Amino acid sequence: MYETIQSVHSYLAYIVLALLFLAVANALTGWFGNRVFNLSKDFRLSLFALILSHIQLVVGLILFFSSPNGLKAIQTLGMGGLNAPSRLLAVEHPFINIIAIVLITIGWSRHKKFMEGEKKFKSIAIFYGLGLLCILSRIPWGQWFN
Repeated sequence: MYETIQSVHSYLAYIVLALLFLAVANALTGWFGNRVFNLSKDFRLSLFALILSHIQLVVGLILFFSSPNGLKAIQTLGMGGLNAPSRLLAVEHPFINIIAIVLITIGWSRHKKFMEGEKKFKSIAIFYGLGLLCILSRIPWGQWFN
């Protein structure tokens, strides 16, 4: 069961990162290109990025509570007993990614308040971009490429 959840979390991460990158790039081009916010393209791309990032968070939280590298590592080793790789998996990765999802959610909520396309794109570009940077900063890259 644990291996299945870990595989889903790993493969879904590629999709989430791709969608977030596309949503940020789309928002930046819309913001600087003074485009009209299109419901069929811009809205859906941002919404799918939001939904899949939340699904990824739920899968990650399930993994955190069932994994020997998550809560169990903190309980057995204590916060002071974790080395850098285990601290990344048990503390930094979950904490920063929760902050990233909060930023993405704020960007989505803020964009709904505006009527002008420029402000919608700006909100999505800034908050989704900050969320993407947070996620990229705490990915366990060593495990991804092994």
